[in-house]
Amino acid sequence: MKDKEIEIQRSYYATTAAAYDDMHVSEHDEHGLALHFLAALVEFHGVRSILDIGSGTGRAMLFLKKRYPDLRVAGVEPSVELREVAYAKGVPRDDLTDGDACALGFADGAFDVVCEFGVLHHIRDDLQAVCEMARVARTGVFISDSNNYGQGSFLLRAIKQALHRTSLWPLADYLKTGGKGYTISEGDGLAYSYSVFDSLKAIAPKFPWVTYLNTQGTGENLYRSAGHVAVYCTAGPLAHCA
Repeated sequence: MKDKEIEIQRSYYATTAAAYDDMHVSEHDEHGLALHFLAALVEFHGVRSILDIGSGTGRAMLFLKKRYPDLRVAGVEPSVELREVAYAKGVPRDDLTDGDACALGFADGAFDVVCEFGVLHHIRDDLQAVCEMARVARTGVFISDSNNYGQGSFLLRAIKQALHRTSLWPLADYLKTGGKGYTISEGDGLAYSYSVFDSLKAIAPKFPWVTYLNTQGTGENLYRSAGHVAVYCTAGPLAHCA
C-alpha cells in the first residue's frame, strides 16, 4: 500500500510541477509567515546551517539564502520534477538533492536546524520523519504544518479533540477514509490526517523547549483553534549555535 501511495504522490507532483507555485505558494500564506518567523530565529540563535525537508520548488531555500547569503542551506526533495523547477529558479543542484525524509542520508547533528513546510501531512510515517529531523539537527527542529484538531467548525473540532483524548482518532480516521488512511484532493494531492502537536513527543527527548506560532487560526489555545501552526523545538530558550 505504501508504494501505491508514493506512486500517487509522485504522479501528482509530476503533473502539477509547472504550476506548483501558482497552486500552493503565496507570499503572505501560513508558510510565508512561518518563514519570517524562522528567519528571526536564525538571527537570534546564530544558526549557521539549515536542512529543509521536502523542499519542493525551493521556496524556503531561496528565501533563507537570499536573506542570509552566508547561511549554509541544503534541501532534500524526492520529486525530480519539483527539483527541476527549483534548479530553474536558481537553487544549486548540489544543495538540493533526492532524499527520503524517513531515512535522511546525513550524520547525526549535521545541521544546526532541520525544518519543513507543509510536508509532514504528506508522509504516512510522519513520526519516523520527525525522529530523523531531530537526529540530523544539532540545535533545533522547525515545523510549519497543519493541526487537524484545530480545523473545521467548533463542533467538528470538539468531536475530533474528544476522539483524540480517548485515543479513538486513528479509528475514526480509518472509518472516515474508508480504510485508506488518506485523502486525495486536486489542490493538495494525497494527504494524511496530521497535527503538529502529535510530533512534539518524538522531538522532546532531544529538544524539549517549544516556541509556538499561530499561522492560521484564532483563539488563545492553538491546539483547539489553529488549523496551521509553526513550532521551533530546541534544547532550551537560549540555545545558541556556537
